[in-house]
Amino acid sequence: MHINEHKLPAFNIYNSQILQVYDFWVLGMTNLFFWKCPTRVITEKFEISLSKNHIDVGVGSGYFLDHCLKKDTCRIGLVDANKTCLSATSKRIKRFRPETYVADIRDPLNVETEQFDSMSLNFVLHGLPGTMDEKSVVLGNVLKLLRPGGKLFGSTVLCDSSLDTGVAAKTLMKIYNKFGIYSNQSDTLNELKKVLNEHLDYIEIDIVGCVAVFSGSKKSTSLEMDNIRFPVSPFLFSEQ
Repeated sequence: MHINEHKLPAFNIYNSQILQVYDFWVLGMTNLFFWKCPTRVITEKFEISLSKNHIDVGVGSGYFLDHCLKKDTCRIGLVDANKTCLSATSKRIKRFRPETYVADIRDPLNVETEQFDSMSLNFVLHGLPGTMDEKSVVLGNVLKLLRPGGKLFGSTVLCDSSLDTGVAAKTLMKIYNKFGIYSNQSDTLNELKKVLNEHLDYIEIDIVGCVAVFSGSKKSTSLEMDNIRFPVSPFLFSEQ
């Protein structure tokens, strides 16, 4: 069952006309002048976090993939519920022959594929309906596509009074929440930390303006050696 099904999911607004202005309005204007987080900050995180076996969840316009994917990328996956976004991004990075998966990440994913080594989740969480606890369920859904120890990284706009949020940002955020484009009224830094700690180790969070740029490694409770998996004993590495 979807979270808060009565609300229009943010991904439904992205049609071909919106995507034509997305890079200019969202990545060019909104990030810099409203959220006070230049897109280059997110781009730099993307560049240093990518693996050669990467999957992008919530693809948007495909901007970051187009600018950051390296020539030696072996495999790239795309996941989105919006077929228009998937098609546009797939064409934009067609040189990498991406795998595309149409999936609503609010539901358990029915995707049969080998796991990826890294995963990006940029500007997705703030558009998901529900509280951070409910969004944690979604994070658990997508992490099934990431191998244990693999790196998750991304960004999200927070609605936190303790952050650098000016009048313009508060006004735009209020409008976006009213129309269901965003659903981040309860997305604070502390709530984000709690959700990430449920799923990740080695967490890093940088706050730039009212945007959290984060990363971490998927938690693992087992060792993997070739095709053999076995539980890790809590006493295995204890001192004698």
